[in-house]
Amino acid sequence: MKLPWKKFQLAPPQILVLGFAAIIVLGAILLSLPVASAAGARLPFLDALFTATSATCVTGLVIVDTGTYFSIFGQSVIMVLIQIGGLGFMTMATLFAFALKKRISLKERLILQEAMNQGSMEGIVRLIRKVIYYSLTIELVAAIIFSIRWSFDLGLAKGIYFGVFHAISFFNNAGFDLFGSVSGPFSSLTAYASDPITNIVSMGLIVLGGIGFIVLSDLLEYKKVKRLSLHSKVVLSATAGLIVFGAIVLFMFEFSNARTMGTLSLSGKIWASLFQSVTPRTAGANSIDIAGMRQASQFFMIILMFIGASPGSTGGGIKTTTFTTLIGAIIAMIRGKEDIVLFHYRLGKDRILKAITLTMIALFLIIFVTMVLSTTEDHSLLKILFEVTSAFSTVGLSMGITADLSIVGKILISITMFAGRLGPLTLAYALGPKAEKELYRYPEGKITIG
Repeated sequence: MKLPWKKFQLAPPQILVLGFAAIIVLGAILLSLPVASAAGARLPFLDALFTATSATCVTGLVIVDTGTYFSIFGQSVIMVLIQIGGLGFMTMATLFAFALKKRISLKERLILQEAMNQGSMEGIVRLIRKVIYYSLTIELVAAIIFSIRWSFDLGLAKGIYFGVFHAISFFNNAGFDLFGSVSGPFSSLTAYASDPITNIVSMGLIVLGGIGFIVLSDLLEYKKVKRLSLHSKVVLSATAGLIVFGAIVLFMFEFSNARTMGTLSLSGKIWASLFQSVTPRTAGANSIDIAGMRQASQFFMIILMFIGASPGSTGGGIKTTTFTTLIGAIIAMIRGKEDIVLFHYRLGKDRILKAITLTMIALFLIIFVTMVLSTTEDHSLLKILFEVTSAFSTVGLSMGITADLSIVGKILISITMFAGRLGPLTLAYALGPKAEKELYRYPEGKITIG
């Protein structure tokens, strides 16, 4: 006999959706308190909800400037939301379980498997231990370097505070920054466009946070096992290729643009090109004015944002592995091959179908939201498409329209950020009916394609 409460038990995707939603609501309540504002004013709840969603979904789109509007309390709330959102609330819950020496249950392992996008539960707790250790270590080292560098400009106390905040923000690919209080609202890292230390550490954090914890683990254990998994090879090669190609394209497009790189030295142009190639991969910080870029550059950044980071990371987008699978499918079709082969391994049909499904859902969502916002917002289609793609891929870059969004616009962008952070497939599994095993198959048919 089935117990009456059995039907109310939640699947792992549903728990993830509700968990993130609960954290966002709690964050919104805290950010709407007068104490969260530097001026002691109460932030409208919708704006607080938008900011909490952006922080928890590690996006970085903001309606008010973080550095000037929020108090230390408000900024601390945002920093905590970023850390929870980046690592995942289940990872943070596991950290407390470790501290209290509690056993991780089977149900919790299933949720962790879903949160980390793993194919099985084998070694999931060991992976979570590594995630926590790697994350805190990387953030600590980066915070120390940032603090030393910025203490020369901002003073010791402010330099340390900025160092900790930005190490957490950039590693988790959130894009929130406090430099509005230094170089003007919404200025991000434009004052440090040519600074090698700031650029190197920031890009290092973004890349390390974006390649995923599985790859980080593989890299750190490479000396022992002397090999990398197929997943790590695909992620590293795709990440390197996109960064280099993106930097070259942006360097050529923006070299003479007086509103962006035109006034920088050659070394400054190179740093700015590299940074703007890295940051669309879901980071959200910028060292040049995004709105001042040429339209070709802006559209190219939309493509980079759509691809995003890698599975099991703090970033969003369709992911580098999905993009690589699609490119592999195109090459295989052109060559008349039946299989997609990467590094001498054949990909299964289920991987290909999942890549196509994820990409199409992402495209449909972005197109739908863009169409709706083009009727509710008084901005060009390119600016709206840029904003929507940035929200879905949890990037946080903007062409300056976030603060001008209508109520409908704020709600839709918030939903898009939420869907992008959890992943379209996770959201679909959580909201859709429970899958049932097919008892029969239809005969195969043929249609003409192309």
